[in-house]
Amino acid sequence: MNLKRFGVPAVIAVTAAIALSSCASNEGGGDAPESASTLSGNLVGAGASSQDAAQQSWIAGFQTANPDVTIDYDPSGSGAGRETFLEGASDFAGSDRAFSDEEIAAGGFAKCAPDSSIVELPLYVSPIAVIFNLEGVDTLDLDAATIAGIFAGTITKWNDPAIAATNSDATLPDLAITPVHRSDDSGTTENFTEYLGAAAPDVWTYEADGVWPFEGGEAAQGTSGVVDAVTNGTGTIGYADASRAGDLGTVAVQVGDEFVPYSPEAAAAIVDASPFVEGRAEGDLALEIDRTSEEAGVYPIVLVSYLIACQQYEDTANVELVKSYLSYIASPEGQDVAATDAGSAPISDSLREQITAAIDSIQ
Repeated sequence: MNLKRFGVPAVIAVTAAIALSSCASNEGGGDAPESASTLSGNLVGAGASSQDAAQQSWIAGFQTANPDVTIDYDPSGSGAGRETFLEGASDFAGSDRAFSDEEIAAGGFAKCAPDSSIVELPLYVSPIAVIFNLEGVDTLDLDAATIAGIFAGTITKWNDPAIAATNSDATLPDLAITPVHRSDDSGTTENFTEYLGAAAPDVWTYEADGVWPFEGGEAAQGTSGVVDAVTNGTGTIGYADASRAGDLGTVAVQVGDEFVPYSPEAAAAIVDASPFVEGRAEGDLALEIDRTSEEAGVYPIVLVSYLIACQQYEDTANVELVKSYLSYIASPEGQDVAATDAGSAPISDSLREQITAAIDSIQ
């Protein structure tokens, strides 16, 4: 993990301040009483539907500890959330991708002070599972080129030599493959196609995009639609948030010389193995996920979803509330709640230090 956005002294200072605050609020032992909170007000957020289950859990936990606070989150989708934040209709956004360099250069963030940068925090990490429905087969080992060929439509039968080559113990039928993709504009699709393009560029020749790039296969609305289509089909294969894989077959992806199944730990590992985007402001922790990493134990098909706020707000009335809510989400408690309720991968301690320092920089 690139730890150069914030210096070590800053991280230590922030961590110490949070520790002191925690001790003060818990004087006398046990959990802090709800009456200890002095926070009040309303926060409005909008964006990634991938975060919705986690957001509901984060909101419930934060509002329980801070009864005079209300938080509303509209899971309208990443694109809508970024637009809502740009227009100043929300205090923060959730997005399955960071703002691009061009979008940041264009500015126009209505809630932010003039010339303020933005803070982008990778706080929701989820593996994307390649799911399939094939009688008698629970798991498959596939390399990137084979996965890309299946979804590009160049590998059309389950007993294709490319699949058989890495699955000698599986009984593969002479059955047509039906790939299922999202019909809606989706951060999951953008992350999945980014992986295909990076890891198998000779096979997958399309740009990464939230919209599926060509007609073919079967299209389904949302994560639920894809899971239902794969479940109810025969010889079907798709991609979805790993928490929704259920009893479907899943693919272990080739990384170096090993095949790695999805897991929260492997998803968190690829995040830590990836650098921050260069040239960003100090609090902008946008990541360049290394989809071609060969480090042991990493799972490269992940969705990293961001919480986005102003570095400096034009109206400072809700600054402490924004910082407190983001700090709760980043805390071990907040990350564990999301892992339990939404199947996400808790961030590492090293990434948490960077995120904590970025939150502290908000004004």
